[in-house]
Amino acid sequence: MRKSHPVRRAVLAGAATVSGIVLLLSLKPASDPGSAQAAGQAPPAAAGQAPQGGVNGAVTGDAAQTQYGAVQVRLTMSNGKITQADAVQAPKGGRSDQITASSVPRLNQAVVAAQSAEIDAVSGATYTSAGYKKSLQSALDKAKASAGAQQGSGGAQTLTGDVAQTQYGPVQVRVTVAGGKITKAEAVQAPKGGRSDQITSSSVPRLNQAAVAAGNADIDAVSGATYTSAGYKKSLQSALDKAPAQGGSSQAAGSGGGQAAGSGGGQAAAQTLTGSVAQTQYGPVQVRVTVAGGKITKAEAVQAPKGGRSDQITSSSVPRLNQAAVAAGNAQIDAVSGATYTSAGYKQSLQSALDQAGG
Repeated sequence: MRKSHPVRRAVLAGAATVSGIVLLLSLKPASDPGSAQAAGQAPPAAAGQAPQGGVNGAVTGDAAQTQYGAVQVRLTMSNGKITQADAVQAPKGGRSDQITASSVPRLNQAVVAAQSAEIDAVSGATYTSAGYKKSLQSALDKAKASAGAQQGSGGAQTLTGDVAQTQYGPVQVRVTVAGGKITKAEAVQAPKGGRSDQITSSSVPRLNQAAVAAGNADIDAVSGATYTSAGYKKSLQSALDKAPAQGGSSQAAGSGGGQAAGSGGGQAAAQTLTGSVAQTQYGPVQVRVTVAGGKITKAEAVQAPKGGRSDQITSSSVPRLNQAAVAAGNAQIDAVSGATYTSAGYKQSLQSALDQAGG
């Protein structure tokens, strides 16, 4: 019989097929993701993943400055999952309007889909995408810290304050808080270049030590470093404001934050919360509120437009905005006539403060 006989070829082909199937079945990979989950092994969490600690409510990230303007992201979370993402600040004016309108909705959708900060930049919106991701990551960091606090484990928290702009450069402080006390303080940003290098290297270590010793932001300025000290204290206070109330008085809550309202043991603890800085056409606006029993008991603007005509507008509008915030108990307040930009910035910063309380 010839080697190329049709029957012989059919028999050989059938044998090869059976052998191939047996070999494939025997080589089924042991690292199949489905089998790992079936065995009760959770896949490793991606970097920047949304915390799964039952976080609920809105969380606003820090404003990220870009070449074309600030970007700030707010997340709405339910049981630790991101249900909505919004850019409460984004570049605007001229060409930026078109880029923002096109890119931000796509970035918002990507966040909800990815449940993390590991999202792709939108083509043609490189700077906006980078700022978005930076602010998004800071929102996730805040949610993670909040989730850890809710577990009641008593572990240490790392809290980063808002950037405080000074005449010689930005100052930003990060603190570690454990058991209601500041255990570590450091400046992650400080003025640099020329004479500033010497002042920073001399003053910042002393400010760090003073923060740990005092347990709050009521520390003395370092002689010869007035601007750096003022920026340090401002950023330090904003970091401490982000620490959740622990049901009693806490030194780390800064001036008044975390102390029980009144003297009664059964009364709700008050929190002092400082919102993110809202940039307006006439200057920054930043709001600090005191919240007790789910109500705003006090509101104040720690920053507001100043200089020239702005002084008159600020002095007239801010007290009325403060009163409106306390009366409404939320950021849904009317703008003051003649102070449109200040009112808008006030409401934006007020909302970011309330977001820190989960309200």
